[in-house]
Amino acid sequence: MRNDAAIRVRGLEKSFDELHVLRGVDIDVDRGSIFALLGSNGAGKTTVVRILATLLKADAGTAEVHGFDVATQAGDVRESISLTGQFAAVDDVLTGRENLVLVARLRHLTGARAIAEQLLARFQLTDAADRKVSTYSGGMRRRLDISMSLIGDPPVVFLDEPTTGLDPEARLEVWQAVRDLAAGGTTVLLTTQYLDEAEQLADRIAILHGGRIIENGTLAELKRLLPPAKVEYVEKQPTLEDVFLRLVGRDATREDQP
Repeated sequence: MRNDAAIRVRGLEKSFDELHVLRGVDIDVDRGSIFALLGSNGAGKTTVVRILATLLKADAGTAEVHGFDVATQAGDVRESISLTGQFAAVDDVLTGRENLVLVARLRHLTGARAIAEQLLARFQLTDAADRKVSTYSGGMRRRLDISMSLIGDPPVVFLDEPTTGLDPEARLEVWQAVRDLAAGGTTVLLTTQYLDEAEQLADRIAILHGGRIIENGTLAELKRLLPPAKVEYVEKQPTLEDVFLRLVGRDATREDQP
């Protein structure tokens, strides 16, 4: 594996009965980068993540995460990663602080409360720390979920469609949280079906289709696959996102209020 590669996948295959989901997937993810695995529903994105997280065994091919083979060194892989699924895995009955303290204690870490305080501050949740999670907005719940996944400082984080079902403001909150992860040196493998999400976040983008990676590159490299568009003068219109955020009068980076 290259010295700068946190994840390496070669020839990954997986079938469920007669359904061939993965037909030879190859990817490399650089350390400290955001890598987007882009594909439509059913393309096999979650299957790739589950294999890399040692939750599923591949039929063929090899995969390494943080220098460890997912098939023969599963325990080492699990100690090196965190996985956040499509739905926030938080306890609604507990407060935000209690959720974080609980996970830290389950991982047998010392200073559980101090760890919780640091993560609450990092993800702008301090003001809501003592509220039950059932009162949180979608964006706050997702930020708490991601913060819980960082307990223990895993070098590699898998985010499986992290903004599914979120409103525009909450999506922007999660996007910023993902950028902050990479800025802190964490390697992020992000699966998504949203084109704008991959465009906004990823250092590199791989398009998964028909069980294979059909293209893999930076946004600029992928754009060069199409001929340049004819330039014509048009009046720039605001996007729906611009209109929505202006009308509701909110700064998406501002802390949510109850």
